[in-house]
Amino acid sequence: MMQSANGRALYTGVTNDLVRRVGEHKEGKGSVFTAKYKCHKLVYFEEFGLVDQAIAREKQIKNMTRAAKEELIDTMNPLRIDLLE
Repeated sequence: MMQSANGRALYTGVTNDLVRRVGEHKEGKGSVFTAKYKCHKLVYFEEFGLVDQAIAREKQIKNMTRAAKEELIDTMNPLRIDLLE
């Protein structure tokens, strides 16, 4: 999940190359949403062996409430540091 600097916006996506994709988001080339809301900070990620599993989990996360997403982030990154800085 990518988070905006002010913490208001969260973006969830799937990629086969996390470092490359986060770099694209940080350069404003990742997606319209991340560019518009400046979601440039990686605050949470999960790894999967199969793309079908990753897509299913992405859908699950996107259907979570904001509070549930915040709790999920807190399990890995309670300080909300950029995990690729």
